[in-house]
Amino acid sequence: MDVAKAIAEYLGPKVQFVTPAWDVITSGNWQDRWDMAMGEMIPTKARAEKLNFPAAYAYQLVIAAVHKDSKATKPSDLDGKVIGLTASTVAESYANQTFTQDWVGAQSDAQPIKFQFTPGEIKTYQTNNIALDDLRLGDGVRLDAVLTDRSNLRNAIKAGYPVKELSEPLFFVPAAIAIPRGDKEFSDKIAEAIKNKGRCHALQDNDHAVRN
Repeated sequence: MDVAKAIAEYLGPKVQFVTPAWDVITSGNWQDRWDMAMGEMIPTKARAEKLNFPAAYAYQLVIAAVHKDSKATKPSDLDGKVIGLTASTVAESYANQTFTQDWVGAQSDAQPIKFQFTPGEIKTYQTNNIALDDLRLGDGVRLDAVLTDRSNLRNAIKAGYPVKELSEPLFFVPAAIAIPRGDKEFSDKIAEAIKNKGRCHALQDNDHAVRN
């Protein structure tokens, strides 16, 4: 939200926030209901067929969260477990072991993604927060773990959720701004706003590797 506010300040208009479901955002069928998506979207080649990505502004760290009473100590302890995550995300692809580094600008010689566990069941949700709501009910009550980004998890912990990070991030991916295809002028203005560090001071975030 801070990044979106900084971009709006740079461009001039007042920002307004809406919260549609993630699968609606990634579908690209926005019907002029909003102009820009700021959900740390990964600019995959499939999504690039429906959306434009003016700029990547951070790197999302995807991590496994477990209940504080969980006996799991490493990702492999999640083999055969019930995993919650947001539908239509790279976390879902990772859990299904179909995730590849196919985002726009990915290096062809990058190390392949290592799948560190095989879920017994995958439960999908509209948002990470709803998945974490189920996880905080207790270890194994509805879920054994949630795949989410580290920033979201740490916000939940600060809010009092009885959950914890299982280990180091499973992988990290670029987070990009998404807009409808076809408006080059708008795309260029957003890219300019991101590059202007003096005005877009909100790009400082301790939970992300910020793109400079």
